Amino acid sequence: MNNTTIEIKNLSTGYASKKGENVISRSLNASLEQGDLTCLLGPNGAGKSTLLRTLCAFQPMLGGDIFVMGKNIKQYKPQELAKVISVVLTDNSKINNMTAFEVIAMGRSPYTGFWGKLTDKDKKIIEKCLGWVGIESLAERKMQTLSDGERQKVMIAKAIAQETPIIFLDEPTAFLDYPSKVQMMLLLHRLAKALKKTIFMSTHDLEHALQVADQVWLLDKEKGLTTGMPEDLSVEGKIEEYFNREDVVFDRETCFFTINHETAREVSVLGKKESIDYKLCCKALTRTGIKPYEDKDAVVRIFVPGDGSFRLIENGKETYKVNKIKHLLGTIVPAITKQQIAKIREEADMNPYE
Repeated sequence: MNNTTIEIKNLSTGYASKKGENVISRSLNASLEQGDLTCLLGPNGAGKSTLLRTLCAFQPMLGGDIFVMGKNIKQYKPQELAKVISVVLTDNSKINNMTAFEVIAMGRSPYTGFWGKLTDKDKKIIEKCLGWVGIESLAERKMQTLSDGERQKVMIAKAIAQETPIIFLDEPTAFLDYPSKVQMMLLLHRLAKALKKTIFMSTHDLEHALQVADQVWLLDKEKGLTTGMPEDLSVEGKIEEYFNREDVVFDRETCFFTINHETAREVSVLGKKESIDYKLCCKALTRTGIKPYEDKDAVVRIFVPGDGSFRLIENGKETYKVNKIKHLLGTIVPAITKQQIAKIREEADMNPYE
């Protein structure tokens, strides 16, 4: 059974003007599947928004073909396309003085005719959409009284009410706090599976996408378009190829990015390596420019037993014992500096008063 809902072949996107064509992306080939959450990722200026608008038929393609449910998008009339593709844009700030129910009801416009009168069936669909997105309690609230996350959920419910097999979203997690971003991604993934929808979204939330999305489209002006499961793209090194920078390192096993901090000093750290105390102590040291390493004979050492304490060892003796990493960090640089000065004096054969 063919579950492909969108297919692009040799697609070129961009803008046409009197001076000629400004091509943003060219020779793009990919497909979207029913029941998948697919995330469009790429650096700023890669052409993500242009591609999304082209797939929505908001702007014409410069070349190639887009097939929607097996039919060329050029063969669709606007009213027909509205029953196949629904779109959620980032900016819904202009929608005020309407209740959440009324906004979601706008999703029924392709079916309600000229006067937009809701039937009992339409109202039941709207109520179901409120439930699917988990915002039943917001139905009678005015849009301007809702948080950014709540407003975005209303717009997603509106898209579901449109009863299209395909939903496109432009940066749906923009302006949301971290927990809300995660909730939004998980919600979209759940809706794709439960309702058998094709959900395609552009996003800058790279790590969330790699953890939640079924498929990923990587777009870059130079490298073009690469698609696949996040895990496959990670194994193949494609994610690193698209996003690695000098100060950013991608971990293939965890699908996480880490910052590559420059370090000017180093200190030996020993103790219970599997403890969270040990790991966060090393993280804090690295962030402040001190590279942790292991040497039980080092003159200056940090010992982390994993019991909530952090201990500074100098010349084999414990000189500080604290319960916060912040307090430990305040002792490290002076201790290292003191030992460096002592070593310089010793090598120069200087007495303590010289």
